[in-house]
Amino acid sequence: MIDLRSDTLTKPTPEMLETILDAPLGDDDRTHELGRGEDPTVNELEDLAAQITGKQAAVLMPSGSMANTAAVLAQAKPGSTLLVDEQQHLLISEKYLFDPDFGRIKFRTYRHDEHGQPDLADIERHLDAGGIDLVCVENSHNYAGGAVVSPDRLAAIHELAGAHGVPVHMDGARMFNATVALGIAPAELCASVDTLMFCLSKGLSAPVGSIVCGDQGTILEVRRMRKALGGAMRQAGVIAAPGLYALRHNIGRLAEDHANARAFADAILDLPHTHIVGDVVTNIVVIDVSDLIDDPLSYCELAAQRGLIIRPVMKRYIRFVFYRGITRDEALEAAAIVRELENELAG
Repeated sequence: MIDLRSDTLTKPTPEMLETILDAPLGDDDRTHELGRGEDPTVNELEDLAAQITGKQAAVLMPSGSMANTAAVLAQAKPGSTLLVDEQQHLLISEKYLFDPDFGRIKFRTYRHDEHGQPDLADIERHLDAGGIDLVCVENSHNYAGGAVVSPDRLAAIHELAGAHGVPVHMDGARMFNATVALGIAPAELCASVDTLMFCLSKGLSAPVGSIVCGDQGTILEVRRMRKALGGAMRQAGVIAAPGLYALRHNIGRLAEDHANARAFADAILDLPHTHIVGDVVTNIVVIDVSDLIDDPLSYCELAAQRGLIIRPVMKRYIRFVFYRGITRDEALEAAAIVRELENELAG
């Protein structure tokens, strides 16, 4: 079976797992100056993450959802209003910040264009109307087909938000996919956001963990939120060690996933009833098959019968995600299955 449901399926390499055996460990929740713990491997990872992103400080989190939640709660309190992309993962899939029994935060949404770039005029309109406490962007943009928000667009958003005294948070779960696609250093992409999170798992292949980066004062508050959310950890160096390996060895290889996604997309580009959503620039391809079938889940079930595991997103579309462990031959085989389904369903 070819499983393209998500790059969360990526397995750590033996080399990554071996780093756990020799990692110096300590109690990461027994904190001292600047709220940092006693696990030296965690501290080394956090220092490297801050350096790579060009920020003052960083903090390790168990998951991307907790990382986004803690970062937002450090900057926006209950009753605050977030301005988020209408298809942002934080809004559609995580949701916890907007739960009336939990985060109790409100939201307004802005649009993005056909290339996944945030609509500046729409963002400005909301900011001018007032009442926005935090602007959130996603890079790369999951449900927009892995679209990459350019540094220029981020700078323009930061300028608009700054003029209203509003900070900007970036959900960069796949931030390194964006930097590899753009051919730039991570610090350049992160320069125009106040806080950001990125995942050590997914394409980077670490088994678990995410990082929040920002200025020292905000990260201290993020640490406080992490503890409140139950994210304080003990000998977390067992998580940090593979994360260090990922940042030192696995960023460049993301280009292979991008190439496989592009090969898959090129192989189905001529299909008249299977439409690719947006541009294919990273490791994600989203298709619209509504010309062929009313229920995308039924399409996925037909694909599974042929050896391809995929899932619908946003009720209407289907997502294909490429990651380490998926070969070029498997990418092309997946494309052949999509072509077969088109021929069968189109009659």
